[in-house]
Amino acid sequence: MKPFDLQRLLLEDLPWQFLGEVVLRSILIFLVVVISLRVMGKRGVRQLSIFEIVIILTLGSAAGDISFYEDVPFLPVLVVFITIISIYKLVTYLIEKNEKLEKLLEGEPFIILRDGIFVPGPFENENISYDEFFMELRLKGVEHLGQLRLAIVEVNGDVSTYFYPANETKYGLSILPGSRKTATRIIQYDGHFSCCQCGYTEALKSGAEKICPNCEDSAWVPSVNTPKV
Repeated sequence: MKPFDLQRLLLEDLPWQFLGEVVLRSILIFLVVVISLRVMGKRGVRQLSIFEIVIILTLGSAAGDISFYEDVPFLPVLVVFITIISIYKLVTYLIEKNEKLEKLLEGEPFIILRDGIFVPGPFENENISYDEFFMELRLKGVEHLGQLRLAIVEVNGDVSTYFYPANETKYGLSILPGSRKTATRIIQYDGHFSCCQCGYTEALKSGAEKICPNCEDSAWVPSVNTPKV
């Protein structure tokens, strides 16, 4: 082996003319992918289910192989695309007829927050982080959990939110960046405080060292009750 051999680094034993074939392969597979996605139907990335993401990743893997591997002919990859799309169409049809299969392949929505308090389970069982969830809520204009009557995580990972009327806004846990860094175990003054772990909110007295009755955590931050504009 010759170190720092430009031909070996860039093309191995292939001729430079193969780059033109790569261009042609890329154009052909690009057209096949576009046609395939058109057949599958228009959906935004945030609307994709886990099953559809797997289908697209599989198509992408096949497309990548034919783009630059000189020993991968075009027709077998085309058959792969046709097969995958046929499977997608068949499974989509079966999903419409069978609710259990739909839940198995695509999952089902679940309630993550009710009346400004987290429902036990989702953060432990669904691999969801607080920071990620709070970001989703902030993008919807939420400042604190007391504004929310209900929050549901949909099968595509998006969050549906249902708000209290402005005049019914409750005290709740602030979800602004850095708001939980001021957490304390001993209450410094009289007022409403929220549990950092679950959002449970209660009026507490100065000097109290309170255990959350909802999740048994003991870190608290001052609550917020500004209405959603």
